[in-house]
Amino acid sequence: MSVQLGDIAPDFEADTTEGHIKFHDWLGDKWGILFSHPRDFTPVCTTELGYVARLKPEFDKRNVKVIGISIDPLDSHAKWADDITETQGTKVNFPIIADPDRKIAGLYGMIHPKHDEVYTVRTVFVIDPQKKIRLTITYPQTTGRNFDEIIRVVDSLQLTDGYKVATPVNWKSGDDVIIVNSVDDETAKKTFPKGFKTVKSYLRLTPDPRK
Repeated sequence: MSVQLGDIAPDFEADTTEGHIKFHDWLGDKWGILFSHPRDFTPVCTTELGYVARLKPEFDKRNVKVIGISIDPLDSHAKWADDITETQGTKVNFPIIADPDRKIAGLYGMIHPKHDEVYTVRTVFVIDPQKKIRLTITYPQTTGRNFDEIIRVVDSLQLTDGYKVATPVNWKSGDDVIIVNSVDDETAKKTFPKGFKTVKSYLRLTPDPRK
């Protein structure tokens, strides 16, 4: 199954390291990040989960809940968490889904048979409070993810949901943004009191309206 942008994130029930959940209920009215890792007790995954745990205050500030998943059973997740704490200096502070029958992995298309017939690739899904898929990123198993980039995308999504703007290349929170072309100049003057710079008729820059 291919889950695409704008789709409602498939709901499911699962056992996690923090108890049994029904996914949509667990998300509630928050944003969500669901990310898969290939296997427990593997080196790249260990560094990733440790880093995600260190980022929890940043996710909390953005009203984001994070949850991991692999096809390993629950007891494996629990044992591996000790290794993550030991080697990464951070206790795992978010749930990890056990998916030994690969049902959830199949539901979200996390297994790419031409890459690996058994284990999940490194897929990220960003889900908004309406349960819509807003971002998908897929990495091969040998490449660790850049979770700072994922936070940057969440910042962009939350900003552009609230204002009629888009974010340019390499944008970071606080940088100038682009006024979308559906907003004419007269409306832009009223909407963006800090003003804007017209580079081309289709490219108008204005300060980050949340700052």
